[in-house]
Amino acid sequence: MSRHYVQPVDQGWEFKQADQDDSSYLPVAQFPTMIHLDLLAHKLIPDPNIGKNELECQWVGEKVWVYRTTFTIPPEAAAGQAGAAEDGAKVMLAFDGLDTFATVVLNGETILETDNMFIPQRVDVTKQLRGGRGDVNELVITFDSAYLRGWERVEKHPDHEWACWNGDSSRLAVRKSQYHWGWDWGPTLLTCGPWRPINLEIYGSRIADLWCDTEVDEYLKTATVTAHATVEGYGTSTTFELALGEDVVDRKEVDAGSSATFTLSDPKLWYPARYGEQILYKVSATLKSDGEGVHTVSKKIGLRRARLVQRAVKDQPGTSFFFEINNIPIFCGGSNWIPADNFIPRIDKQRYHDWVKLVADGNQFMLRVWGGGIWEEQALYDACDELGVLVWQDFMFGCGNYPAWPELLDSIKQEAEENVKLLRHHPSIVIFAGNNEDYQVAESLNLTWDKDNHDAESWLKTNFPARYIYEKILPDVCKDLVPGTHYHPGSPWGGVDTKDPTVGDIHQWNVWHGTQEKYQNFDKLSGRFVSEFGMEAFPSVKTIDAFLPKGKDDPDRYPQSSTIDFHNKADGHERRIALYLVENMRYAPDPLEQFVYSTQLMQAECLASAYRLWKRQWKGPGREYCAGALVWQINDCWPVTSWAIVDYYLRPKHAYFTVKREMAPLSVGMTRKEHRHEDPKNKYSRVNVKVTHEIEIWGSNLQLEDLTVDCVVRAWNVETGEQTYEKIVAEKFDLPKNQSTEIAAFEVPAKHKGDEAKTVVATYLIKDGKQVTRYVNWPEPLKYLHFQKPKELRVELSKDGKDVEISAEVPIKGVAVECEDDDVKFADNLVDIVPGETVRIGVAGASKDTEFGVRYLGML
Repeated sequence: MSRHYVQPVDQGWEFKQADQDDSSYLPVAQFPTMIHLDLLAHKLIPDPNIGKNELECQWVGEKVWVYRTTFTIPPEAAAGQAGAAEDGAKVMLAFDGLDTFATVVLNGETILETDNMFIPQRVDVTKQLRGGRGDVNELVITFDSAYLRGWERVEKHPDHEWACWNGDSSRLAVRKSQYHWGWDWGPTLLTCGPWRPINLEIYGSRIADLWCDTEVDEYLKTATVTAHATVEGYGTSTTFELALGEDVVDRKEVDAGSSATFTLSDPKLWYPARYGEQILYKVSATLKSDGEGVHTVSKKIGLRRARLVQRAVKDQPGTSFFFEINNIPIFCGGSNWIPADNFIPRIDKQRYHDWVKLVADGNQFMLRVWGGGIWEEQALYDACDELGVLVWQDFMFGCGNYPAWPELLDSIKQEAEENVKLLRHHPSIVIFAGNNEDYQVAESLNLTWDKDNHDAESWLKTNFPARYIYEKILPDVCKDLVPGTHYHPGSPWGGVDTKDPTVGDIHQWNVWHGTQEKYQNFDKLSGRFVSEFGMEAFPSVKTIDAFLPKGKDDPDRYPQSSTIDFHNKADGHERRIALYLVENMRYAPDPLEQFVYSTQLMQAECLASAYRLWKRQWKGPGREYCAGALVWQINDCWPVTSWAIVDYYLRPKHAYFTVKREMAPLSVGMTRKEHRHEDPKNKYSRVNVKVTHEIEIWGSNLQLEDLTVDCVVRAWNVETGEQTYEKIVAEKFDLPKNQSTEIAAFEVPAKHKGDEAKTVVATYLIKDGKQVTRYVNWPEPLKYLHFQKPKELRVELSKDGKDVEISAEVPIKGVAVECEDDDVKFADNLVDIVPGETVRIGVAGASKDTEFGVRYLGML
């Protein structure tokens, strides 16, 4: 029997516009590829990331494009093929991803037609292939316009109620990345092409799929791994091997097509970052024929006990919604993930790893892979497995009322099955969710959605037929293929409606969108798990200079220019950024650098407030009132002003660092509240009303050990820099593990009555005489403060070159250290300075010759 032979079909590709003659063929820029990458390489379109070039690229999405190549089968493979033909060997072409409406022709014969970007395809070409030595095979793939085909489908189904947020309705009819139609953070760039690898395979038999059912007992003392291998063709046996590093843990040989169960005592478990190690076992399956191995497949798996806990909480209505990994409840501070580029093939494994490392280094525990993007590359999930970042995985539906005709449902079912199979071995994935905000669209349109109606077939006859997808097709697929992973019908999804903060998850957009609440009030906008929220900020000035056609010399290099506005796709972004800026701080649009700083300071304050106030509601067993906060979003797909906390070039905005501090293993939180006390003799009086301003302090100990600390509070007059207060407000105070605990509450320690609005208060937690965390609370809004400019602001590299040391003689809000050299990386930034202490922020890549710039609130 022949061995399994794989030959990448990745050489000699060329492309052309379909309505041009064959002399127009040009070589591709890379493989896999997308049409825009090839047009860019030949300078047939301008770079859509620059200026307004996106507009000059719209024609691409309405044309038909052709890719072709020729290939031969190497002599040894050809011989193997000929020799194995008698044994029923197959020759297959495997297409991992064709985007989207593709017609594939091999040697003049149509072998495949596709209409779903997300379904890998395999075609038996044994009869069509010229397999002799030196024979040339021609492969031609024609890609139709997904945009125009989408509108054809819309017109073909006029009875469906077509509606969506972002893009246009044609996207709902096409199984293609929805963000290609444009979103409120991304451009409209309708791609096509062979976007994932194509391989030629020759074999008599193969392992078609390898997967494992894993179970860890509730005491974490034993684990079982049941390995399955689907066999295609003929084989006599399968040898399964379980290994940890270089050590083989166990090996079992069974009949081909049978499963093998491994039982482990004291298994090495996989944990999220900071809670333990990310131990990965390797499972291998070798298919044998008469004792000879013909095909081996291996996958890395992690053993962990993962549960989504939804149970009644104490003293409040509703139920919890928290993830428990190896019996450890996790407060999931994290981010939403969108595709990292408009053209996925140019994102390599290293860039995926760099992105996930930024997440993990930022003290974030979860990525939500958003439903309007793609079933991500294995490299993303591999990095999450290796670095301990949990994954919330959406199915690929977003912000629309999707249709559900029979052929489309068949395609969706196949898409779900194929992609769940590809992902189910990753220990990082702990939840699958049916869609992003589609139930909210249904609510906004008053579509028929009766939760008490459990007749699935009847849903297809309503004006919300997609419910059948989210509550029938997808959960059935998950139950069959990943029964140990929780399925959630959508995000948000909860109780009486998608806005119910007491059940399930919510998207909290009443800051920025909706009622445009003040971000200081995030504690009133909480939910059991907040899977989306955000605030926009401009990207790095370096990033802006990169997308301006003339860089630093561009006449549009100012915040309100048409080019910079073009690189912000959010509706009403001018008004909303201006609203939150004007409510909170003094600012001016010039110079650009200071305006960018102001928006990033605003975003940083906003998001830090959300994490801090919601984490306060993580109050321990039975009181998991809020168990997660996933900011929208971690990344960008192009250089743009958006909600991202790290821009397209992996340059962190200042919010990245404030989120990192709030999600540290130990943090201290503060807020100040105004209390009005009515005159007991005359409740209507507006004169005899006593007003007090109170500081509330709590500690958040996300570590797995109880901690005893002293809590020290100091205060200064922000105008004079004079220290007005210092006191140990709690001595030998216990902070129980893995929860937030209230520490103290008292009136703002102003030196004189009426100076509360001038008093900045810092709280320090001290352990064994050493400061372990700090937080500085300022009177708000910041725009009312009269900051004193420091005479002695010191920003210097430490003697060992590992830190930047910052100090000043007056309180300073939001000191940002800057460096022109992109190789200089900061571990922290945007720090508050008070007199009498030196703040150290980690730095890498700096030397004594490195020049640091500095920026802070009120410097101009």
